[in-house]
Amino acid sequence: MTAQLDLDVVIEAGDWRDDELVAIRSAVEAALNAAAHDGALWDEDDEKSLLDQVTMIEISVTLSDDASVRVLNRDYRGKDAPTNVLSFAALESDEGASEFDLAPDMPLMLGDIIIARETCQREADDQKKPLLHHLLHLSVHGTLHLVGYDHMVDDEAEHMEQLERHILAGMGIDDPYAPIEDQDVETGQ
Repeated sequence: MTAQLDLDVVIEAGDWRDDELVAIRSAVEAALNAAAHDGALWDEDDEKSLLDQVTMIEISVTLSDDASVRVLNRDYRGKDAPTNVLSFAALESDEGASEFDLAPDMPLMLGDIIIARETCQREADDQKKPLLHHLLHLSVHGTLHLVGYDHMVDDEAEHMEQLERHILAGMGIDDPYAPIEDQDVETGQ
């Protein structure tokens, strides 16, 4: 990816550490680079990713808490419960990248990622993994959603998960989808 990344990381609520902010920034950048290499937001006319055609990419990451994320999850997804990460993509899908028209000096605004600290902490504890590793996984996951990846269909889910594994391995993080040690694969307990 040749574009500069304008990444706005904001602490809205919760007890976030400086090292987590730095690591999240690195995870978002790694995800964008891998997505560009993988052909995300592919422009058939120019035969390259939109991520490689712009000079600036903008993403906002909001670090929050369960209460705030619960409201967003209820209002936008109809689920009245907190979740670990929400992504709000500025582009509706990666289809039509060829028709996407951008002024030469205008940044490509990809969207917003919101992460709930308490949910992430609970999940990390349940999965017996460091919180930082889980936060990085969710940052990568959320970023991939912003550039058109999804996991609603099995083939797409496998592709997205494989890309996540690849990105995280490059950061020295174990497979986030591997079974937890001492966990029954059938029951998840």
